Amino acid sequence: MEKDKKVTAIPKLRFPEFRNVEPWVRVPLSELLRERKKRNRDLKFGPTQVLSVSGEHGCVNQIELLGRSYAGASVKEYHVVEKNDVVYTKSPLKRNPYGIIKENKGNPGIVSTLYAVYQVTEKGHAAYLDHLFSSDYNLNSFLQPIVRKGAKNDMKVSNSAVLTGEIWAPLITEQRKVAECLSSLDGLIAAQRDKVETLKVYSRSLMYQLFPRDGETVPRLRFPEFSDGPEWEEEQIGDLFDMTSGGTPDRAKKEYWSGTIPWITTSLVDFNLILKADEFISQAGLENSSAKVFPKNTVLIAMYGQGKTRGKVARLGISAATNQACAAILPNDKINPHFTFVNLSGRYDELRALSNSGGQENLSQGLIKGLSFSYPKDINEQLKIVDCYSTLERLVVAENEQLEMLKIHKESLLQRLIPSVKDN
Repeated sequence: MEKDKKVTAIPKLRFPEFRNVEPWVRVPLSELLRERKKRNRDLKFGPTQVLSVSGEHGCVNQIELLGRSYAGASVKEYHVVEKNDVVYTKSPLKRNPYGIIKENKGNPGIVSTLYAVYQVTEKGHAAYLDHLFSSDYNLNSFLQPIVRKGAKNDMKVSNSAVLTGEIWAPLITEQRKVAECLSSLDGLIAAQRDKVETLKVYSRSLMYQLFPRDGETVPRLRFPEFSDGPEWEEEQIGDLFDMTSGGTPDRAKKEYWSGTIPWITTSLVDFNLILKADEFISQAGLENSSAKVFPKNTVLIAMYGQGKTRGKVARLGISAATNQACAAILPNDKINPHFTFVNLSGRYDELRALSNSGGQENLSQGLIKGLSFSYPKDINEQLKIVDCYSTLERLVVAENEQLEMLKIHKESLLQRLIPSVKDN
């Protein structure tokens, strides 16, 4: 009997030098990767060299990404990750419920035993695989038939089982060419992302100059029309605003969830205007928990949350409930709510420094209530500062839109350069 022929495909867009080369074939990932089983038993790497894996940033030092190391008491059994290794993290994300696969493009380091680490074979190119799996569709389609979910939403998959899945793979020379093309676009995306972050830093720096410093009653920079105005007022937040926090309905009661009330967590608090929620609770969930609905223009402060979340500020653009990790500063007639948001947004480091000295280093309502708050009594001066901030924010939004357009362009190009994982 004649052996089954290999399934082949030709990408929609192919570089000229490969147009007369054999079509792409589907192969098990084991032809391109092999498991790296090296452990950190010689303690060559310490807790400061633990890597995290994120969908946007790839493999990156945990302290750089999250603001601190979350290493266990011992890192002796952690997996060693060399440069250009491929790492699979078995942690579900909203867009990637079966985990993510990323190349380590930076320095060597270590990852916990919850990760799988692979090195490329002579047939594989790490950057090609990184780009292939940067598509949510490709990644999820590849992992879904391999991974089993446990009762606690944990991943039931062995490191070797991941290598049994099949992908489209040309010869390594073509893999390299595809990777070089997409990586050059990544360079543009990184440069645009840096531009956005630089604008954000500039904005915060300017805002810092527009508010009085400790012990001072007027800002270092003041708009000309208010230069002869009275000194600013200073009160504690707890005396100036009504302040509270939310709560979380019982997750085990399905009737408390999937309702119509937007429910906000600290994951959405990022110096922004919140216009939508990822989760919703029901009226029953609201009535049977400490959750409460806050009005539009409530200012939220993240009291705790992973990594750099603590101390971030947001303003509600909708009426919404929040969890207990968000401190809610309610709007009043004395202070423009956007001014409140701008004031506190420029005090991120100060807010983080307020945190408790315990292991969690959390903020609390009591600590925030004791924070001083300076403001001009003239609402027009408040609005002038808000207008200046809004102008800068519009610049940030415009540059961020350019960033998103580049990401969309890359996704479109990737779909034409690499057949989908499920294409036959």
